[in-house]
Amino acid sequence: MTRTKRTRIVVLGGSFGGMTVAHELRRLLPREQREITLISRDHSFVFIPSLPWVAMGHQTLKDISFDLGSSLISKGIEFVRGEAERVDAQVRAVTVDGKEIDYDFLVVATGHRSANEAVPGLGPFDGPGHSLMSPPESEEAGDAWERFLDDPGPMVIGCAAGASCLGPAYEFAFEADHALRRRNARHLVPITFVTPEPVLGHFGVGGFGRARQFLEGEFEERDIRYHTSVAVSRITDSSVELADGEAFESRYSLIIPPLAGARVITASPGLGNPKGFVPADDGYRHREFDNVYAVGVTVAYPPVDQTPVPVNFPKTGHMTVQMAKAAARNIAADVRGGDRVVRPLSVRCIMDLGDRAAYMAAWPVRPPRNRVRMSVGRRWLWAKRAYAPYFLQQMKSGRTWLL
Repeated sequence: MTRTKRTRIVVLGGSFGGMTVAHELRRLLPREQREITLISRDHSFVFIPSLPWVAMGHQTLKDISFDLGSSLISKGIEFVRGEAERVDAQVRAVTVDGKEIDYDFLVVATGHRSANEAVPGLGPFDGPGHSLMSPPESEEAGDAWERFLDDPGPMVIGCAAGASCLGPAYEFAFEADHALRRRNARHLVPITFVTPEPVLGHFGVGGFGRARQFLEGEFEERDIRYHTSVAVSRITDSSVELADGEAFESRYSLIIPPLAGARVITASPGLGNPKGFVPADDGYRHREFDNVYAVGVTVAYPPVDQTPVPVNFPKTGHMTVQMAKAAARNIAADVRGGDRVVRPLSVRCIMDLGDRAAYMAAWPVRPPRNRVRMSVGRRWLWAKRAYAPYFLQQMKSGRTWLL
């Protein structure tokens, strides 16, 4: 009896994109047809959208994470913890900690590298500025926030030029305002919000609905000064400086940096563009290597529009899950035959406002759009708080079709 050769599928990255692809392929391809390996340098899956809550002290990293290895192995997916160093797309192999792992299909879901070096002084570990783009940074920002509360003063929150993940800065501004009011200390803390966006609520997608008017109204009602179309040039212990020479006093500075591609992409000839992002078609297949797919932040997307100060296209967790499901369907079609899928991305997010939350949705994410919705209320804050543990449980158990 001839044994069927299994298709070797290697997934780089253990966050939203990588985990979704791995579990979707486990469901779409029979066990005897596939051999799935997920490679990650991290041992835990972390629900990244909750990092602002970690910084505010509402949750710990343990609350929003689970162990990758035990979750994957229980579902028959091989887990390799290590640093992917290089991809040789010609010979179809990934080098991990000096060892080569061969593949028939590769899915690049490596996420991002925070380019904190783009803003001098944006630490958190080698400068006074704080960020929220990784679990260690969110914990450091939280420790600094606790110290700040003991001796409050002016603070600056915002995003650097070229940033694409803008939502956490807005959330932190609203959460900080709410927390200070509850302590009757808001009068001690002038808050300034700085952003490269041409208007509030642009979000790198050209804005949608009444987001601009809503956010302008919220900032004005809460006495949060805001400056648009600005580039942060330097962060010091006592100020945030802009490229135009203006400076704001600040004793707590949290700035979201621009993102760069993971180092494994820049170290792999032909895999990515000069910035380290992977060019892919509408089905998330590499434009040169037909057995390589990319999902999530690592996908190269052009900006929606040209702005005076660069603002890049965002890739949220919800969008990454959509990409991953489509990529998995297309890999399954490559293996077994069938139709490929191409679907325009939609976006849904819930922004924590401190005392309530705003639900924002648009389909498709790039204008012009068929539908746009925005709603505000306490029910959305409850929904946001409930969704994180729900998502974690579904992802941990591999029930990605319910996400």
